[in-house]
Amino acid sequence: MSWLSFGPMMMVKLFYDSTGGIFAMYSLICRNAKVSLIPNHQLQAEKRMSSFRLKLPTPELERSIKVKEKLESSPLLKKLLLGLVLFGTAMFISNGVITPAMSVLSAVSGLKVGIPHASQDIVVMISIALLVVLYSLQRYATSKIGFIVGPCLLIWFCCLGGIGIYNLSRYGPAAFKAFNPLYIIHFFGRNPFKAWLSLGGCLLCATGSEAIFSNLCYFPVRYVQSMFVLLVLPCLVLVYLGQAAFLIANQKSSKRIFFSSIPSEAFWPVFLLANLAALIASRTMTIAVFQCLKQSIALGCFPRLKIVHTSRKFMAKIYIPVVNWFLLASCLGFIVLFRSTNDVGNAYAIAELGVMIMATVYVAIIMLLIWETTIVKVISFVTTFLFLELIFFSSALSSVGDGGWALLIFASGLLMIMFIWNYGSKLKYDSEVKQKLSKDLVRKLGPNLGTMRAPGLGLVYSEIVKGVPAIFGHFLTALPAIHSIIVFVCIRNVPVPVVPQSERFLFQRVCSRGYHMFRCISRYGYKDKKQEHHNTFERLLIEGLEKYIQREAVELSLQSEDDIDSDEEPSTPARIITAPNGSLYSLDVPLLMDFAPSVEPIPETPCCSTPQDPALDYTQNLELELAFIKQAKQTGAVYLIDNPIVKARKDSWFFKKLTINYFYAFLRNNCRRAVVSMSIPHSNLLQVRLTSYV
Repeated sequence: MSWLSFGPMMMVKLFYDSTGGIFAMYSLICRNAKVSLIPNHQLQAEKRMSSFRLKLPTPELERSIKVKEKLESSPLLKKLLLGLVLFGTAMFISNGVITPAMSVLSAVSGLKVGIPHASQDIVVMISIALLVVLYSLQRYATSKIGFIVGPCLLIWFCCLGGIGIYNLSRYGPAAFKAFNPLYIIHFFGRNPFKAWLSLGGCLLCATGSEAIFSNLCYFPVRYVQSMFVLLVLPCLVLVYLGQAAFLIANQKSSKRIFFSSIPSEAFWPVFLLANLAALIASRTMTIAVFQCLKQSIALGCFPRLKIVHTSRKFMAKIYIPVVNWFLLASCLGFIVLFRSTNDVGNAYAIAELGVMIMATVYVAIIMLLIWETTIVKVISFVTTFLFLELIFFSSALSSVGDGGWALLIFASGLLMIMFIWNYGSKLKYDSEVKQKLSKDLVRKLGPNLGTMRAPGLGLVYSEIVKGVPAIFGHFLTALPAIHSIIVFVCIRNVPVPVVPQSERFLFQRVCSRGYHMFRCISRYGYKDKKQEHHNTFERLLIEGLEKYIQREAVELSLQSEDDIDSDEEPSTPARIITAPNGSLYSLDVPLLMDFAPSVEPIPETPCCSTPQDPALDYTQNLELELAFIKQAKQTGAVYLIDNPIVKARKDSWFFKKLTINYFYAFLRNNCRRAVVSMSIPHSNLLQVRLTSYV
């Protein structure tokens, strides 16, 4: 009975652990300190986004700065933070596999109470059939059956509370003595070793209820929090007290206590409702796994997968086909391997406690770095939760031989996949940064870039955010012509939930105005929908480019000539070349002579004439450049994409060659490209595969 003393204490952590909050907390730390090892992680300019505006400094800002400096200056701490978040994510995904297996198997096992001669094989087969149906309908259930979740959970928890009240009224209120902490002290005093071993099983009184927090995609946060405190927690306490009262009166009963304590008249309705609730819990935990993996993909810690948004109203309703079938196969594997709730429960406790411990560590770091909490509160929080969780975790590890070993192997495999992907991506990014072209080389080529400037918009995709990517040099030497406007596009996943559309694109001019080269950083949060059609993406990008040019012209017109940036190159004198078809093109404003703007052209001023008003020059340049962009837009856009083959250098050590040449190459060949979701036609796509040695 005395395990009830631990239940409410563990409930406090459920909200953080059940919503995939480890990655959210890791991204929050990365926003405030440069601690991430993920390539291409944070730009100073991104702090202008509204999502990055955090709390104002507090009187304890000095301690926060010291913590930040320590984290940023220590490579070991950076690797440790990343390792902890990868481990926590692996345990969370394992929890998403164990929860359906445990919930459905335990609910169906109640059949043995209603039909005593039912065998365990029948229970296993029914559980497998229910899970197959559940995961087969997962894509449709996410968007079309979600409206029944609320009423079903309400009826289920009210039913639990009613059963608890019934058992308390029938068998007496002696179970309320479990709230007295002296009983747990006496229990540890009489049987310390057995009491320690029982802690892992006691944790199951709190786990399972976290599935309600996975419904945040359907209900507001405040509503879920209120219902948890006002409905879920009281009903859980009542049903556990009722089971304790039943055990006091029936001390020989030790299996399937919940179903045995149900009144015989209400057994079958409650049995069906229990199975429905188990399926709902399994479905919601699967959605939570989808959300966690989407966050890890966005932050570069998991291979890119196809993500399907199943609702236009709710952004959190997503479906990942590959992960869905992987979870089904894993659940069936655990059920067939163990065939009983006891062994599955042992693995469940290990997964749940692993997530809780990682959440405690990250909350403590956030308290020091961001919330700037007093050191007394931080120490109290860490010592209270971490001490209890480590005790429970040590007890759960004692059951490794009874089923926990399978979960540890499963989590280790997931951890290895995430580590290999992050490690290979970082080496690939570092190699691209070293091989990028210098701006001096581009300036020597001149505005024509040493080749012909053809009409149109060229979107060169790269993962680097500074400099000219090396693949652009290959395009210049291999293609007979290059587009009149070049935009280096970098799709970046920033550690914020949502990036407003007005802050989606960040533009910067590459070289001087005559080159017509720009850099565009397209930023997405880990909850943003990235499946934009290529026409929509082009339209938004061109609109953002036009606004950038207009804003640039306004800023320059407000400055005097002496205030202009000294790094800006002087405009190159206009030169005319003859194309093979006999047409004349300007190298400074390519193909502009073929376009007739709607406004009256302003005649060029001879060099010997009196200088014009600078504001007039800016206005003229703005009109010409906007007209030039319009011409390129009408011609169309071509996507220039580099799809390199990454290999380890010949002088690399054996394990690096094995990791990069085989494991990382396998993951890259089977994951999705960042631009695949845009549905780019093959006629507008140009891909190049070069070998990159890291």
